[in-house]
Amino acid sequence: MTDDQAALAGFDGQARLFPLPNLVLFPHVVQGLHIFEPRYRQLMADSLAADGTITMVLLRPGWEEEYDAKPAIEPVGCLGRVVWHERLADGRYNLRLRGLSRVRLAEEVPVDRLYRVARADLAPDVSPADLGRLKAFRRRLADAVLPHFTAGPARDQVQELFAGDAPLGQVCDVLGYALPLPLELKQGLLAEPHTDLRAEVILDALRTAESNAGRRFPPEFSPN
Repeated sequence: MTDDQAALAGFDGQARLFPLPNLVLFPHVVQGLHIFEPRYRQLMADSLAADGTITMVLLRPGWEEEYDAKPAIEPVGCLGRVVWHERLADGRYNLRLRGLSRVRLAEEVPVDRLYRVARADLAPDVSPADLGRLKAFRRRLADAVLPHFTAGPARDQVQELFAGDAPLGQVCDVLGYALPLPLELKQGLLAEPHTDLRAEVILDALRTAESNAGRRFPPEFSPN
């Protein structure tokens, strides 16, 4: 059992929440973070002392007025595991968080901590049983994405993604994270458990972007 699998198997449904206004984390990707607020320093210390997990969740519009309190959050977040960290002399942290699974947040629970905690359920992917349909979506995504890349490391990375053994859901998650899609669309992709529907949304977004003359889409592929 890998460390990621152990973290998922041991998840007790209590999600330590790290809400941000401008980031949607997806399973299968790694995000670098810098922790400086006291409440999230406490969250980080508690996470490291326990199972090493943190749940990233997007703040809903209007968060600015309540940021120091409990602004509204989206109902679906991403459970992640700290795969590397360093604690700085002043108590701040640098870390890398790898997304493990979608989680549906049921309700927040009262705690004697500075940060927020919610009861959450893991939300695994739902994929069609028709393997031909999955392969067709994979080909369509490759045909839509690869022409935007010239020869070089970025194109090689994208080709490896499509040529590898990663299931369609993972391919969609990497694309959803790396492509310059609107934040609300990224959140919609995170909230969608059906892998074929995620593929359709990404294809529609690519077609829309291509119709906007003069826009280069996508830019350099994320190395995460």
